[in-house]
Amino acid sequence: MTASNNRTSPLQLPAQRHEPRPRIVVVAGPTAVGKTALGVELAVEFNGEVVNADSRYLYRGFDIGVAKPNLTERRGIPHHLIDLLPPDGEMTLARYQDFALDAIENVLGRNKLPILVGGTPLYINAVIEGWRMPRVPPNLSLRAALEAEALANGTDTLANRLREVDPAAAERCGRNLRRIIRALEVYETTGIPMSAQEGKGPPPFAALEIGLTMPRDALYRAVDDRVRDQIARGLVAEVRSLMESGVPENAPAMSSLGYRQLVPYILGESSLEQAIERIRFDTHRYVRHQETWLRRNARLIWFDVTIPDWMSSAKARVRAFLNESVAPSPPGSCLS
Repeated sequence: MTASNNRTSPLQLPAQRHEPRPRIVVVAGPTAVGKTALGVELAVEFNGEVVNADSRYLYRGFDIGVAKPNLTERRGIPHHLIDLLPPDGEMTLARYQDFALDAIENVLGRNKLPILVGGTPLYINAVIEGWRMPRVPPNLSLRAALEAEALANGTDTLANRLREVDPAAAERCGRNLRRIIRALEVYETTGIPMSAQEGKGPPPFAALEIGLTMPRDALYRAVDDRVRDQIARGLVAEVRSLMESGVPENAPAMSSLGYRQLVPYILGESSLEQAIERIRFDTHRYVRHQETWLRRNARLIWFDVTIPDWMSSAKARVRAFLNESVAPSPPGSCLS
């Protein structure tokens, strides 16, 4: 599947800009809360298809550790944006947005309901809020040179350089080397500060955003149960196979939970018990981080999955959303 940076969808044409915005349902929440199951259930109930918004589902070969839904779990429902990238590939936020908007447009074009499902808040917000961002592909040679310069002279050298050309981006990036390098890369490529190329456009969709939650102790237990199941299903062998196939330890996908913690064990630097405990600890911390980000989204309608009949309530909310009137698109609204 390819994503176009210059869309000519009918949804963009001026004659249609004042018609009701297309509807989309979002299912968000922390790891192990049950997003996949609800997304599939809603797709079955409301003639929908799932569009992935989990950054780790994009990579081929990363299956057990990221809890990627198998064919049985998908129940015949089409799932878009899964297994797009090779194991050592890289996905930028702008590129994901292009892929997601193309997939959503494709689903809408077949009169199906797009259901955006995942635990990567940046991905969801970029799509739902109509973020504008620079379309600059990675420049690997420039990145390598900047990384070498940072190693030799310190991160502050690059941070100060960024502050000279893009103070707003420098303030936002702080001392995060990866973000600093990206901002410098955008400026070097385009001659325009990255901050000047960013912003939010009119929301392209009428979106119902559902957030799934459960009490923290119950969520930790769900995480721990999932980790035990993943180890039993062969996660160690999956990680070893990826390493033996040549996927470098610093590949973006290898930083995924359940993978980076097992690398020391496979290299003989820790015990399996230590690696498993590290997975649990890091995943607990990650779900806290996810919850913090998700709570910033005031549009989310929350459902506690430990409450009886929560799924029936969620379905009723979706049904009401699909039956209600939707405001026309704001002037100038489009999918890009």
